Amino acid sequence: MTRRNNPLPRFQRLLSRAKKTGLREPAAMILATADPQGRPSVRTVLLKEVDARGFAFYTNLRSRKGRELAANPRAALCFYWEPLEAQVIVEGGVKPISRREADAYWATRPRESQIAAWSSLQSKPLSRRTLLLARFARYARRFAGRPVPRPPDWAGLRVVPDRIEFWRRRPFRLHERQLYVRQGSRWKVRRLYP
Repeated sequence: MTRRNNPLPRFQRLLSRAKKTGLREPAAMILATADPQGRPSVRTVLLKEVDARGFAFYTNLRSRKGRELAANPRAALCFYWEPLEAQVIVEGGVKPISRREADAYWATRPRESQIAAWSSLQSKPLSRRTLLLARFARYARRFAGRPVPRPPDWAGLRVVPDRIEFWRRRPFRLHERQLYVRQGSRWKVRRLYP
């Protein structure tokens, strides 16, 4: 794969520029999934790593997104950086991240975030916020004075892209769009009308 036709370095340069704009969460991405009946859902998650293998994020596998991706392992991501007047859309299959990688990332999380992961029954109904806070206090006591282990249902997922589209705002809505489509080990690039 030639560097010229590889969209990942282009994405990494844009992300690097976005991090210098003062945006609070430049790694925020909209994650779209669908249930087995094709009903879509979206939410914002954080990109934790991007490399030749794809776009990685972490979640509770029993959450709505975790259940949907287990049943239908395809996703779309959307990054929008207003200060850059740029957007990137990524589509592809989803694969689990190895336990070793998930453990390594887990170890970098703040302790309170680790305890919060144990405390949340993500996507389940919650009648009162005080119940969540009580669960947090209970897990803080449980793990007091020792490292917080990674919960068994908390893991990493990676979107392995087969399509990446770059959009750039231009005057009069004559925006630039370039679509990269994976064909085997190569990427085919084409321009799209706005």
